[in-house]
Amino acid sequence: MDVFHFLALGFSEALSPSNLLFCFVGAILGTIIGILPGMGPTATMAILLPLTTSLPPLASIVMLSAIYYGSQYSGSTTAILINLPGEPSSAATTIEGYQMARRGRAGAALAISALGSFFAGTTSALALAVAAPALSVVALSFGPPEYVWLCILGLLAAMVLARGSLLKAAGMVCVGLLLAMVGANVDGSGARLTLGIPSLANGIDFVVVTVGLFGVAEIASNLERKSKVDVVQNSVGPLWPTRQEFNDSLGAVVRGTLLGTLLGVLPGGGATFGAFSSYSVEKKISKTPEKFGQGAIAGVAGPESANNAASQSAFIPLLTLGIPSNSVMAMILAAMTMHGVSPEPSIIEAQPEIFWGLVASMWVGNVLLLVINLPLVGLWVRLFKMPYRLLYPAILLFCCIGVYSLNNRGSDVVMVMVFAAIGYVLKKARCETGPLLLGLVLGPLFERSLRQALQSSSGDPMVFVGRPISIVLLTITAGILLAIAIPAAFNSRKRSRHHSAEPRAGGVDPTP
Repeated sequence: MDVFHFLALGFSEALSPSNLLFCFVGAILGTIIGILPGMGPTATMAILLPLTTSLPPLASIVMLSAIYYGSQYSGSTTAILINLPGEPSSAATTIEGYQMARRGRAGAALAISALGSFFAGTTSALALAVAAPALSVVALSFGPPEYVWLCILGLLAAMVLARGSLLKAAGMVCVGLLLAMVGANVDGSGARLTLGIPSLANGIDFVVVTVGLFGVAEIASNLERKSKVDVVQNSVGPLWPTRQEFNDSLGAVVRGTLLGTLLGVLPGGGATFGAFSSYSVEKKISKTPEKFGQGAIAGVAGPESANNAASQSAFIPLLTLGIPSNSVMAMILAAMTMHGVSPEPSIIEAQPEIFWGLVASMWVGNVLLLVINLPLVGLWVRLFKMPYRLLYPAILLFCCIGVYSLNNRGSDVVMVMVFAAIGYVLKKARCETGPLLLGLVLGPLFERSLRQALQSSSGDPMVFVGRPISIVLLTITAGILLAIAIPAAFNSRKRSRHHSAEPRAGGVDPTP
């Protein structure tokens, strides 16, 4: 009965005129950035983060959240129509969706994508409403040692699931942890790593880093790309799928929703991992696997359901433990902190209007996105023809104004440009900046928890394995390390055998 009472409270907050307006604005912005290739939710939220300081706390969080799951909704539009995913999580959709578009079934693919996303989003929001209160009770028993293991687990998962080189991802985590150490010591003993720069005495502002790495650096990268794309066909065809297409996609939607909800909770899991995992599952269990690659609608329904479910279940560890599972959750964590909202196990009891208002807004947002995406497909298709060079001057201006308005310091704008240059170089070097951002966010919590744990035990390291929860987290962490080490060792031995089998210089075989 309490859950229904709190949901009523949440809907009263979510349906208030101001919160409903900002949910709609977030849904529209999320739809647009999901459709425009290159402008992801992380960059957009980084740009808007400084501007949200003037909004009420719940309105700010609701808008940023709607941008995130709204971009997962609409990323499939470009994936289906032009074989170019608007979001990385929609990359799996291009495999089957574009083939359906070439066969004149783009409308059916878009409809199944929207309906599957709606089902997944509402189901995942229900999981958040049911699971978060129960998990928060367990999380109340967490102490500093458990938070140390949680931080290590989150950073390891971010490295393992990052795209590209594992070594580069580990380097990015270390850089993020190093940046988190700049400024005042956590025990208040003085400043460190400031290089004599007065503006760094209080540390590097999270907003400055994100706007530079994700906002301005993204602009520079996008200007190198061609802005003209060709839509596969002018008409998307009938929007409603046939009975056979609906039946083929029904099971995929349910499986994708369950898989995405589970993977979204894991640190570093994310919507992209959920989407590709769902596609692999659908292809493996299909009775007609030969249809995959030729426009199998289950290959659209499963991944699109999974990425939307994962985008909303990612709020569970954030709201119950205060641990962001990806870079977008780190943005929302920063927004909550800026507004004095502390995401921790007690948030459900201490600030129920924030927690339940956010949960209810997800249902409202999913309804808005269903209405926005399907009837307005023709309008969103026209956005493909908009040259990016017409957008970036205004985006760059918003970045500078937003950052300056935080502390009224010109040095913050200079720091943004410094991190923009760093971000551009990292992109050229194919270094993913998401792990860096998680290192920056989790660094202070990791250091503070580590100090508290060692101080309470007088320096005894056994404090980290002295409780059942710590042992469970240690086991999971060890499992991840083994998952990294065993394939690496196997590949190393394989390469070693290959090199030893090659003849020496001069063509002389070393074997007798």
